[in-house]
Amino acid sequence: MKQRLLFLGPPGAGKGTQAQRLAESQGLLHLSTGDLLRAEVAAGSELGQEAEAVMARGELVSDALVLAIVRSRLQSHAGGWLLDGFPRNVAQADALAQLLEELGQQIELVVLMELDDAVLVQRLLSRGRADDNEAVIRHRLEVYRQQTEPLIAYYRERGLIAPVEAAGTVQEIEARIASVLG
Repeated sequence: MKQRLLFLGPPGAGKGTQAQRLAESQGLLHLSTGDLLRAEVAAGSELGQEAEAVMARGELVSDALVLAIVRSRLQSHAGGWLLDGFPRNVAQADALAQLLEELGQQIELVVLMELDDAVLVQRLLSRGRADDNEAVIRHRLEVYRQQTEPLIAYYRERGLIAPVEAAGTVQEIEARIASVLG
């Protein structure tokens, strides 16, 4: 089974849920950038203090800082891993590829979770978050398309994309992912 994975897909496709389930069942290190940043801040590490200062100003954490955190987690980790939520654009993908090359830990497969926009909108609306109204959700999907579609092409050119239909039950989607992992 492939052990170094990247999950891509639009907001609401179930990336976080599936990544967490797969990481637990296969003993993979789950690297969710949001979780990583929160963990570094909670640990009070030098990187965490830097991230906390940036986030306190309401700014986005830089690619360099996210990469430094990913590096710190991977360089001491010999097993499999799963990246979720990073990279978000081609510049980040290039920087990540360079980092992984240095570590000798290239991505083996990119799981692309695909779901129809109408289903995504309904799924996100049903979560009941205060900031999730249809206009906001459609805007988030548009931002995803602008930033991430070039990333899909980037990984497709490298022969790494494995599309997975993200409709159905959690268990059905989990089975589809398992089938593409070999």
